Amino acid sequence: MEEIKKSLRMPLFGSTFSPKKTPARKAASLSSLHTLDRSTREIELGTEYGPPCMNIGGQTWKFEEGQWITESGGTVSNKEMQRLKKRNAQLEEENNFLKMKIEILMDMLTETTVQYHLMEKELEDVNPHRT
Repeated sequence: MEEIKKSLRMPLFGSTFSPKKTPARKAASLSSLHTLDRSTREIELGTEYGPPCMNIGGQTWKFEEGQWITESGGTVSNKEMQRLKKRNAQLEEENNFLKMKIEILMDMLTETTVQYHLMEKELEDVNPHRT
């Protein structure tokens, strides 16, 4: 039993940890950009970062102050804005019309259901043994 206890004991400071030496690092970058002069690097990498830009449908958009705006300065042209407002009004009108239709259909369904239940109740009253 004593031998088992000795074999299970782990020496606290018995063995020392000695890691292998790490090899020297290779060059930090394999890129040749660090060999270029300052003006060439500025052309390649750019030092000034502007707002994000994208080109959609031939129109260039920039993200400035939390909004996407066109290169011309406005979000959309005045003519386009009028067209969008008119379309929005048409869609709102159509939406209201459809909501009214749904309301009328729900009223009709409720009325029909009530009439059905009343007729069913009358039938039960006339013929109580009907299953």
